[in-house]
Amino acid sequence: MSSFHDHSGREPSHQNFLTSPTGLVLLGFIIIAGVYLAAEHRAHLWGLLIWLPLLACPLMHLFMHGGHGHGDHGHSNQGRGNQGDRPRSAS
Repeated sequence: MSSFHDHSGREPSHQNFLTSPTGLVLLGFIIIAGVYLAAEHRAHLWGLLIWLPLLACPLMHLFMHGGHGHGDHGHSNQGRGNQGDRPRSAS
């Protein structure tokens, strides 16, 4: 069994995978495959595009309701005052 060691005294350079030759080839193949898939299935994509606004409604409801105070059901209104506890008097 043989092993290769770098005895030059230099630190091994850690290169990002996407900038390595293998990563660039993989990235090129992914881009080419995406272009061909989009070109060949354009009619299917336009048919699905109609449903995106309908899908966006429940997703926006799920992900954007975090700051409205819906998570504190059953807890007291400490720090908010008693504004919501009593009805307003007609004056």
